[in-house]
Amino acid sequence: MNNQKQQKPTLTGQRFKTRKRDEKERFDPTQFQESIVQGLNQTGSDLEAVAKFLDASGAKLDYRRYAETLFDILVAGGMLAPGGSISDDMTRTEFCLFTAQEDLETMQAYAQLLLFLKGFTESERNKLAMLTGILLANGNISAAVIGSLFNENVVKEGVSAAFAVKLFKSWIYERDINAVAIALRKVGMDNRLMELFPANKRSCEHFSKYFTDAGLKELSDFARNQEAIGSRKELQKELQEMMGRGDNFKEIIGYVREEMKKTNISEQLMIGIVWSSVMSCVEWNKKEELVCEQAIKHLKQYSPLLKAFTSQGASEILLLVKIQEYCYDNIHFMKAFQKIVVLLYKADVLSEEAILKWYADAHVAKGKSVFLEQMKKFVEWLKNAEEESESEEEEEN
Repeated sequence: MNNQKQQKPTLTGQRFKTRKRDEKERFDPTQFQESIVQGLNQTGSDLEAVAKFLDASGAKLDYRRYAETLFDILVAGGMLAPGGSISDDMTRTEFCLFTAQEDLETMQAYAQLLLFLKGFTESERNKLAMLTGILLANGNISAAVIGSLFNENVVKEGVSAAFAVKLFKSWIYERDINAVAIALRKVGMDNRLMELFPANKRSCEHFSKYFTDAGLKELSDFARNQEAIGSRKELQKELQEMMGRGDNFKEIIGYVREEMKKTNISEQLMIGIVWSSVMSCVEWNKKEELVCEQAIKHLKQYSPLLKAFTSQGASEILLLVKIQEYCYDNIHFMKAFQKIVVLLYKADVLSEEAILKWYADAHVAKGKSVFLEQMKKFVEWLKNAEEESESEEEEEN
């Protein structure tokens, strides 16, 4: 009998490596803190360098898993122990909220870093978004903080838009859309909301659907209105440049009508833009006795352009109101109102019906008594001419 133990068979050939995803990585917030703190201390106090370090480290360190530790470091300089204190045996960074200068500009810069959203879970982001909305509503932080949501990497992952939903819902709930709009305009964010989406989805239609579906129709309407305002400003700028170059009216009218179709601008809105452009393309004389003569000559030249966009009665009334407001706001034109209206009547820009309607009840408060008095004799003449015309028609019948 063979007393030797029988050798067990062995597998030969390539040895299989254990897949990393099958290995359970040990949760080690202390090591995570050491890596982050060391990196922050090496970058110094340059906020841009800190942001680059955090962005680069996100590819190697698991921000999502250690989100709470990351938040502690950015706010307090190190991982908080039970009771809210920082352990003495832990390395601490001086680059944190609690050691920063106590001024608004510095706080806004730190807010940009605290919205380093990729590292947080969806629930943590939602809570942070709601808190940010409340702080914005109470005026504790500037709306400039929203600029951190335009980070390309965060936008690309869809985090920015989702965060914005919670933020704006919280903000509007505490205040209203008008307060939000004012705050956004103050820091130049009112025209940047489209940047919450990647470039291929950066359209008014996509923005409107996304936020309307999320229950924020008022924000959707605000963004749509802002885009329309932007389009009108660009149109007016181009219109003024065409006038400045001396382009012929046929080309200008064709361009404007094409833009009206593309941007869905009504004739009533358009005549206001045309009037403003016509009145801003010339340097007016400061002497009252000369400006009236200058205005008549200038408007006579541009009357075909005004006529092209007053095919509707409502457009004529709006033009009359614009003329009234302009003459009131520019004191040298106070005595020119009646002469401008008569000129445009003779040029078939304004009809007698529109003038009589304006005189009766469509005027605004600005300079009302002065301008109505100026128009009194002309309005009486129009009424008499209308009565004579009606009498002639009756005699013919």
